[in-house]
Amino acid sequence: MRKLLILALVGLAAQLVDGALGMAYGLTSSTLLLFVGVAPAAASASVHLAEIGTTLAAGVAHWRFGNVDWRVVTRIALPGAVGAFVGATFLSSISTENAAPWMAGILFTLGAYLLVRFSRPLRQRSGAGRLRGRFLGPLGLVAGFVDATGGGGWGPVATPALLVSGRMEPRKVIGSVDTAEFVVAGAASIGFLIGLGSEGFLLPTVAALLIGGLIAAPVAAWLVRIVPAQLLGATIGGVIVLTNARILLKAGDAGSTVRPVVYVLLAVGWVVALTFAVRALRRTRRARAIVDAATAETPAVTTPADAPSPADAVATTPSPDTAASAVAAGVVAGSAPADADDDRLAVVER
Repeated sequence: MRKLLILALVGLAAQLVDGALGMAYGLTSSTLLLFVGVAPAAASASVHLAEIGTTLAAGVAHWRFGNVDWRVVTRIALPGAVGAFVGATFLSSISTENAAPWMAGILFTLGAYLLVRFSRPLRQRSGAGRLRGRFLGPLGLVAGFVDATGGGGWGPVATPALLVSGRMEPRKVIGSVDTAEFVVAGAASIGFLIGLGSEGFLLPTVAALLIGGLIAAPVAAWLVRIVPAQLLGATIGGVIVLTNARILLKAGDAGSTVRPVVYVLLAVGWVVALTFAVRALRRTRRARAIVDAATAETPAVTTPADAPSPADAVATTPSPDTAASAVAAGVVAGSAPADADDDRLAVVER
């Protein structure tokens, strides 16, 4: 019972992270399951089965908050489902001994990516137009395969790629990726069911992760607007790196003298990444404050009280005959018509 309660809390925390970053539910949950000795295929299968419920709840919540671009969802979810099914079949076909280092290596790489990614501001390109299917399709295929074979990876692959495009709001990127993951998780679960059978799913673990995730899903959809993703991403990235480093060192038969050195180096790198993340967050907030202050100081453009209304302007517009007579009278009287240009210039200057 105590173990299931801990798993429920892990599911809750993982969904909060996933809802705020658009990634890391699978990474966080799978890393913990591997850490306690669950077989890689069973861990990924259980996490993806739980994700069917959590991603459905997250998708509904993001939709209610207006965080979903359905065009992107449809074009990335179907290729993602194909990639996830193939990845689940592949992971189910290899032995546990070979799968553990493979899965830990993927998780370690993705955790290191999170550290690097969130230790500096994202450089978005200013793009115009909509994202094309020839970009979304391959992206979904690769992200789905990595997600199933690594026990997580849909968000870390798909979310940054969409953010860097600069063609979507960050909150819509996160909402769309989370919503599409429902289809991906379902396809991966079918692949694991075919490859492992029903005994491949740890149903108590699935239930605990699902309960925690369902509780956190609506809260996460709201937190995406206020949580500093910079610190959250760097923090969870360090946890994933350190946890999976243990599995990799064990698989590589690293000596007792090597392991402490590796852990110290990784911990130092984590601290450095967190420091850079804090600095990047402060710079971003400072720049945003300057822009807001400049916007607040910009005077509003007002219309003069004595300016004629459009109706008055039409009413006082001289007819062509009257205008021609006035110009002729001005020429005869010796007044220069060029004065009209001076008047127009004065209006532009004003």
